[in-house]
Amino acid sequence: MSKRLNVLYLPPPAHRTEPWQQAVIEAVGHKHALRICDYQAPLAPQFSLIDVVIDSGGSMGTREMADLSPSVKLWQILGTGYDSFDLSYWQEKGIPVANCPGQFSGVGLAECAMMMILMLGRRWNQCQSHLREQIFYATIGLELENQSLGLIGFGASARALASRAKAFGMRISVVDIRPITSEEIREFGLEFAGTPENIDQIIRESDYVSLHLPLDNSTRHVINARRLRLMKPSAFLINVARGGLIEEDALYLALEEGRLAGAGLDVFKTEPIKLDSPLLKLPTVIATPHIAGTTNGTSRRRASCAAQNVDRIGAGLEPLYRVDCQIQSADPALVNASS
Repeated sequence: MSKRLNVLYLPPPAHRTEPWQQAVIEAVGHKHALRICDYQAPLAPQFSLIDVVIDSGGSMGTREMADLSPSVKLWQILGTGYDSFDLSYWQEKGIPVANCPGQFSGVGLAECAMMMILMLGRRWNQCQSHLREQIFYATIGLELENQSLGLIGFGASARALASRAKAFGMRISVVDIRPITSEEIREFGLEFAGTPENIDQIIRESDYVSLHLPLDNSTRHVINARRLRLMKPSAFLINVARGGLIEEDALYLALEEGRLAGAGLDVFKTEPIKLDSPLLKLPTVIATPHIAGTTNGTSRRRASCAAQNVDRIGAGLEPLYRVDCQIQSADPALVNASS
């Protein structure tokens, strides 16, 4: 039996409050005493006697808030990545931290990546230019049948993309730090499944390369100038994960010099990216403003994940998906249902 807890939600800025806030209210508010943080009001009274903090995206928490949280039993990040979260400070404070890992946003990320693959292959920007100029019948699209897709990382979003790409008849190769199982090879019809040592091979051979990695010191600029030179001039690069995975200046040069056919980018090294960025002016770039995971399904699944952890704290249980220590627990039923 889970007891009723005091929960404080840290909402994102007003222009992107929804659907996240309403999903948290619906998932948590009926069972626990949920408050919405007012950033304009004094913080200390709002953090008094709080049991769980739900931090939207992991980007709203400050060190001052951590200092005001001696009673907090869990700091729940309502998102997957925590590269913008000061994790070491929370560790110093001894506050447990958990996230909502990839299976809760994988569908949205995969659908956005698939959209970009289709738009790049069908020359979307050129089509729009021709439409405005009344040039009809001229754009020659690329069919996806038998095109090779290389997935760098094979977590939830990559697996969701693989299932969609398979339906288009694409040939799929993957690399991941974990061994790819024989069941996964059969399920997704993988042509090749390797380790990080095979990244160069995947990049060299693929018509489309899609990144599905967290951002940390080991993955920053995993796509750099050297690896961009390995890619086919006819190939496309997709990134719906984190901007820092790509050496952005090197990508611009590869595209501008025609050494790469195009890129689909939802994330950038600095966000928001400046409107006068040369990268955005290239006709071979499809760009979206970090919205790949922003879907009604992602908001519901992440809120459900957070609510489950609130219930677990109320029941005296260890929270799932901790990122502040070596404990990496997971609920197999949730993983299987969501990934």
